[in-house]
Amino acid sequence: MTQNILYPWKQETIIRHTQRLLWSYKYWTGKSLLDVDGTPEFMAQALWVAPFVIASHGMEENPIFNYGNQQALDLWEMSWEQFTHTPSRETAELPEQEDRQLLLTQVKTQGYISGYRGIRISSTGKRFWISDVTVWNLLDENQQQCGQAATYQQWEYI
Repeated sequence: MTQNILYPWKQETIIRHTQRLLWSYKYWTGKSLLDVDGTPEFMAQALWVAPFVIASHGMEENPIFNYGNQQALDLWEMSWEQFTHTPSRETAELPEQEDRQLLLTQVKTQGYISGYRGIRISSTGKRFWISDVTVWNLLDENQQQCGQAATYQQWEYI
């Protein structure tokens, strides 16, 4: 395995993406996602090992995950390679996909929402509730939307 697969947070594109995640979260919520400060590389590693889930997807018609920290990969039981090739809608069962799409549309127009609760499913079929979820629009360096991200630290298997 290469270093990039073992430590995705060391990739220059992921370091830059981490900065977008952190900056966009603060822009929309007024809060910091991490209670630490440091170089972009340090922040990328800190987000990677954070004890909460953070995941994001791009702007494709059927958005593909482009980031998931170690906690997200563990929860969805996927490798980095699997996760970053997965359409984000596939982590919700069919009955949940309509609610999920309404949520993402609401976020697109409002900038962010918090307090969401829903059911998700891992790659091996384990179902779990996610609670107190914050979802926000990702902004690039020109403040143009470049995706959406979610974070939460509460989940419960069902």
